[in-house]
Amino acid sequence: MDPGYPVVFYCNHAYWWDGFWSQLCTEKYFRQNLYIIIEYQQLVKHLFFTRLGAFSIDRSRPRSAVHTLDYAAKCLTEESGRQNALWLFPQGKIEHVDTRPVRFFNGTATIVSRVLRQTGGIYLVSVVSRIEYLEEQRPELFLSFREPERITSEDYAGVRQLTVHMQDTTTRHLEWLKEKIISRETDDFHIAVRGAESINRKVERLKGYCTLRGKAGKQKQ
Repeated sequence: MDPGYPVVFYCNHAYWWDGFWSQLCTEKYFRQNLYIIIEYQQLVKHLFFTRLGAFSIDRSRPRSAVHTLDYAAKCLTEESGRQNALWLFPQGKIEHVDTRPVRFFNGTATIVSRVLRQTGGIYLVSVVSRIEYLEEQRPELFLSFREPERITSEDYAGVRQLTVHMQDTTTRHLEWLKEKIISRETDDFHIAVRGAESINRKVERLKGYCTLRGKAGKQKQ
């Protein structure tokens, strides 16, 4: 991506931990100026999210919501030596990962329209996540990023059209990731973080150690 243009990462919202993925990916891969929009009720409960660059949107107060959209556009268009990046969850609430149809609020597309009034373009990136229990006692998180899609004023077809486009993109993206996991076609995934060793791995390692000791004892006899 051209760092001169801001980027919006729009994500499905299936887990409480979703806000942390943005910080992890930003620090490990992107090195951007990170901003996150979180529901007001959640931010009040968990103020530490503000340390990650989070600010809230309160959909129950229309004027406040409009102010949040304006502030988001301001953050994205500020001059900086690094690319400005906004992570948001257009579903507006936590939904099961397999809930269909995927429905987005119009806020993301509205932010894009505000940004395009001030810049020549903006990137949109679909991000989807899924947590599964596979070969381990502990769960595995899968994150997938689509290629950045650059939107210009000439490409922008309106708030509703862009919202529908993002909904459809996220739906196809989620189905693609689900099929990859079901078919165990995950060798091309990069491991970003390894958690603590699972119990099953500890047991397997212990069995292997005991087997080696048993063989060594027989050889001595």
